[in-house]
Amino acid sequence: MKKQRIIPLPLLILETAGILLLVLAWLSVNRYLVLPGVLAGSGAALIMIFAGVGLMLPAAVALIGALSRRVAPQLMQHTESKKETRDDADH
Repeated sequence: MKKQRIIPLPLLILETAGILLLVLAWLSVNRYLVLPGVLAGSGAALIMIFAGVGLMLPAAVALIGALSRRVAPQLMQHTESKKETRDDADH
């Protein structure tokens, strides 16, 4: 039986790329890693931070959606409410 994932594989790859960008930005800002040329500036680190968080957001939204469907399935049902029908007996 195939195990079902909460987060699809492409979102996990995006999340991993976001984490790597955040780690790279942290290493660059703290001068543990010297990046070449344009990537060495603080502006590039700021862009890496925003890009890393941006890459991690879709996986967070998917995770929250999947967990909320499991915890409270009534909240996520998209069924139309049954309209009341008028009977002649109700008059």
